[in-house]
Amino acid sequence: MSGALAGLVILAIGDSQMMNMMTTLHNSLESAGAVVHTYAMCGATAADWIYKSTVASCGRGERHDKGPVLLENQKTEPTYVLSDLIAQNHPNLILVELGDTMAGYGLAQIERQWVVEQVRALTGRITASNIACDWIGPMWGQLQPPYQKSDARVREISQLLSQIVSPCRYIDSTAFARPGEWPTRDGTHLQPDGYRHWAVDITDAVVRLRPQAALSSR
Repeated sequence: MSGALAGLVILAIGDSQMMNMMTTLHNSLESAGAVVHTYAMCGATAADWIYKSTVASCGRGERHDKGPVLLENQKTEPTYVLSDLIAQNHPNLILVELGDTMAGYGLAQIERQWVVEQVRALTGRITASNIACDWIGPMWGQLQPPYQKSDARVREISQLLSQIVSPCRYIDSTAFARPGEWPTRDGTHLQPDGYRHWAVDITDAVVRLRPQAALSSR
């Protein structure tokens, strides 16, 4: 797979799951030939990437090319803004990992209209940028405190996202493993081996979508 993503400058954004993959996924994409700029905000929803406003609830981090992971865990840190990140890094592919923070785990139902509004606000900015985009959906977890991440809710939010993230192409993470196959440390966040597997599978998916990305970024 070495060189399969050569010529791509990838801007990867996400929530705490991306924070946990700032080494694994970043390295995997770079090993495939891409230049990668990764940003993560713990607890972020889609709309949090649009305007610089409230602080990232439990920290944020970034990593550029082959540089180190830079983490800021103070609650006084402002949110990252997608338009600023595009201007700074000049990507030709945006990789979005978001879904867990909007799924309403433990609640009676998903706030579907709120999720749709959140996602379309972000994809609207991506559409305006005329940059290709892949959206990574949630991975399986376990039904346990504090998140109560049930298999049924993961399926539901994944199906919803697959219908509304256009023009981003949807990467269905539930296809990468069976429910419960990759253990978590808290019901939502994977153990290190799970993040390694997930990173490789995401990279494989991005490679498969590469011809479309190349065409849409011309």
